[in-house]
Amino acid sequence: MDEFVPVDSSFESLYAPEALEIQKQRWNRLVDVFKETYENQSPTFVARSPGRVNIIGEHIDYSLYEVLPMAIAADVLIAVSHSPQIASDQGANISIANIDPKKFPSADFVVPNNGDVEIDASTHDWTNYFKAGLRGAIGFLRKDFPDFSPSKMQILVDGNVPAGGGLSSSAAFVCASALAVLRSNQVEHVSKKELVELAIVSERAVGVNSGGMDQAASVFSIKGDALSVSFSPKLHAEAVAFPNLDPPITFMIAQSFVAADKHVTAPECYNLRVVECSLAADVMAAALKLNLPGDASPLKRSLRGLQTAYFNAIGEDVAPKEQLQKMLALVREVLPKTQGYTLEDIASLLSLPASTLWKNITAEFPIRASRFRLAERATHVFSEALRVLEFKSLLRQYPHQQTPSEPTSNLLTRLGALMNSTQSSCRDDYDCSCPELDHLCAIARDAGAYGSRLTGAGWGGCSVHLVPKDRVDAVRAAWVERYYRVREPGISAERLKEAVVISEPGPGSMM
Repeated sequence: MDEFVPVDSSFESLYAPEALEIQKQRWNRLVDVFKETYENQSPTFVARSPGRVNIIGEHIDYSLYEVLPMAIAADVLIAVSHSPQIASDQGANISIANIDPKKFPSADFVVPNNGDVEIDASTHDWTNYFKAGLRGAIGFLRKDFPDFSPSKMQILVDGNVPAGGGLSSSAAFVCASALAVLRSNQVEHVSKKELVELAIVSERAVGVNSGGMDQAASVFSIKGDALSVSFSPKLHAEAVAFPNLDPPITFMIAQSFVAADKHVTAPECYNLRVVECSLAADVMAAALKLNLPGDASPLKRSLRGLQTAYFNAIGEDVAPKEQLQKMLALVREVLPKTQGYTLEDIASLLSLPASTLWKNITAEFPIRASRFRLAERATHVFSEALRVLEFKSLLRQYPHQQTPSEPTSNLLTRLGALMNSTQSSCRDDYDCSCPELDHLCAIARDAGAYGSRLTGAGWGGCSVHLVPKDRVDAVRAAWVERYYRVREPGISAERLKEAVVISEPGPGSMM
């Protein structure tokens, strides 16, 4: 995990064989448009970070629980040229353009030699994501070099990770931006761990309580493997290999075409869930008379921290799965209000004035809520953390030889059942699904998928499906007939091609 971001010039290391020609054309176009935009100047390098699909472990990273994502082929490319400031400069000029200038207009701004990069999170401007990575990288550099002066940069961006699709387009953009800034400012070898840590904090500048999974998957991923990412007691990532099966494990990603921009809906959706999980930890700690220490979660108090505090207090050595089962039992015991808690309810339980509590939970990010469903959110988090452990255990226990003793269908059935349980929990306990995602999952299971669930923040976006390779065409055809042509009767062949992606685990960030 302490490796450096690789420098590579091989397309074969990044993309599947069938995608090589179209990707080469895309990269060549990026260079050509860069020259057209910046007076025939060639880029010095290209920074790349991919999107991700989360296989299992939904909405638990910001509670500091382990997740199991993988990088996908869709990515953000940032072509860069850079030069040092001259003595008379008061700051660094940054010029940023996009391969699609009609949708994403160009911009110029100055990074002061002293002071922060200004970001207006209320505008939802596309350049905010670059500025977020820029601000994080410059802050990182200033810690080591107090007299640091940032380089001038000319930038062209091309991204094909669908925005609002639940595949972490924002994290890919912020990671690629931070990487581009570090390399432009003479950091020859960029640590993957440091890049992830600064990108996690950076994305919060655009108004989202990011947990860290998206950035870790974008940077750490290894081609061909899933990525196990844990956050407690510190950030750690390791590859988890898929067993060789016949037919092989295949993941299909289906777009709902319901836009789910978590940066727009955050006050009532994503950020509210972060607050509800933190409040659940606070209320349970108060009920159990535990001292809940601060931690690395967005609001500094997490359900993972609660679990650690509880088992430290009772002084028993209990296995992780049994710990989570106990936490689920405690939720039922100490959070009896299944219809939610008012702000006044929670303030009373925490012995705080309601005004003080509201100020505390809205200090960093806005939220809107009349009731906080603490029991349901905690139930999802603890049960999903348990499903991640079980999923990873199944992958590691299954024999990797060519003729395993256990039939392939047994493993896929068990893995699929865990994914299906996640979808039920996201729908019923976390309230982050939507009818369209539920329908896509039901269609896929009817057509032969072993497991189906939403992926990403939810409330729209994408779904991920565990499908045996010999059922891929049947699942795709079922979606086209029963979902896409019903939703959009005149849907084009190009849009149908965008709707469904067969995903293989891809590599993480590179230059």
